[in-house]
Amino acid sequence: MNILPIGEVDRVLLEMLQDRLSELPFKVSIIKKGAIIPEKSYNAKRDQYDCSHFLKLVHKYPGDKVLGIADVDLYVEPLNFVFGQAEMSGKAAVISLYRLKGEKELFESRTVKEAVHELGHTLGLGHCKDASCVMHFSNCLEETDIKGETLCEICGKELKNKTRFL
Repeated sequence: MNILPIGEVDRVLLEMLQDRLSELPFKVSIIKKGAIIPEKSYNAKRDQYDCSHFLKLVHKYPGDKVLGIADVDLYVEPLNFVFGQAEMSGKAAVISLYRLKGEKELFESRTVKEAVHELGHTLGLGHCKDASCVMHFSNCLEETDIKGETLCEICGKELKNKTRFL
């Protein structure tokens, strides 16, 4: 699994995320030469960036799974914003750091949660009803803060069933 910085992303944060994701069954590498923010992604009316352009960009990079990380405000129609987006059972995932800010430990925890959540989608997991599961949909920071950084028992079993055939 590769981490792709898109635009300016703090190197220390990327290394923290690499370490934390390495605790999962992934070999995690940071793509040293990151990508520039997709030129056509900016929507001046919304003062935000269309996440679909970021997913297309991520696809161009090597790796079975590639997680793009950007520090800009992302959206997907019809939502006001997204913390991230991923291809279900696909290669590409993207998270935005823009709305995750807070004191250091909280910011890092939110970043890990969103990264694991979007990678879960690339592995075929949908949203979970358990508010403490990392796969629970977060519509606001409070919901992100409530959930854990790991899968609930049900999602863990589902992932084990999905990945045993890979």
